Amino acid sequence: MAVRLAQVADDRPGGQATTPQPSRWTCALVNNMPDSAFEATERQYLGLLDEASGCEAVEVTLHTLPGVPRGERAGARIAERYSSLAELYANPPDLLIVTGSNPLEPLIEDEPYWDELVDLLTWGSQQVRSLLLSCLAAHAALAVFDGVPRERLTAKCTGVFPQRAEPGHSLMAGLGPSIVLPHSRLNTVPVDAVVGAGYRLALQSDAVGWSVATRDVGRSSVVLVQGHPEYDPSSLLREYHRDARRYLHHERDDLPCLPLDCAAPADGDRLSELQRRMAAGERAPALIESIPFDRMGERAPWPWRGVAIGLYANWMTGVPNRSE
Repeated sequence: MAVRLAQVADDRPGGQATTPQPSRWTCALVNNMPDSAFEATERQYLGLLDEASGCEAVEVTLHTLPGVPRGERAGARIAERYSSLAELYANPPDLLIVTGSNPLEPLIEDEPYWDELVDLLTWGSQQVRSLLLSCLAAHAALAVFDGVPRERLTAKCTGVFPQRAEPGHSLMAGLGPSIVLPHSRLNTVPVDAVVGAGYRLALQSDAVGWSVATRDVGRSSVVLVQGHPEYDPSSLLREYHRDARRYLHHERDDLPCLPLDCAAPADGDRLSELQRRMAAGERAPALIESIPFDRMGERAPWPWRGVAIGLYANWMTGVPNRSE
């Protein structure tokens, strides 16, 4: 396995993280996803780093923003596997990934962890060779670095969408002509605003706007990712299952959005029928109980995996470690 987790320092005198052998890169993953997606997000990013690093080794430390609300299970996992932000600040990595988070407030500046996120992004732009910022973290960077606000969408952007690559962009090398990426978000920043702030678009979609954009900020090469290349085949299905179940159990009143192309064709027809019946006013919990979401997830296609691996491989190899 190319990814090697650094050991979390214990509380005993002299307790410290150890590294058995030199790594090609050091990377910090700041996982800010809610408890329901916390472990899956950790697994997805570590798996993608593993495949993208090839035969080279990358040492990864795990962190999270303390201001993100946590339950008992996630709190225990954080205590066991995650290091503090203070340890991150004391040992700047070559690469820093900051995940998105579930939006809780209409204004991103009102999120409970906003000040922590601003400090992290500001520090990273001066101390880390390259930042890869996902979804809400990308929108936060545009606000912090460029004063560009996000906008609320009229409906959730969710599904797998064709992409158009920027010829000659280093992140796009070898990705091939047919590119798709998943999106799942309630907010956006318009293409014109991103380009106007000085970013170069690497990937964009006629359907959903930009997906990957880059520019240098301070001493760091910043990669903003509005899509979700890290997703596994069942991620969008799991999100839809969660939202539809909450809707049918009257835990939410807004009709969930069915992600585009999130399932195999036959399963997609069944999901479309479920969506049609909910849109027609049916809200009986039994409507969803007979649908085999787990088996659908096993059958779901994964057409973006090669793109995701290539994107991350290009990102990593473009960043020399501190010994080079």
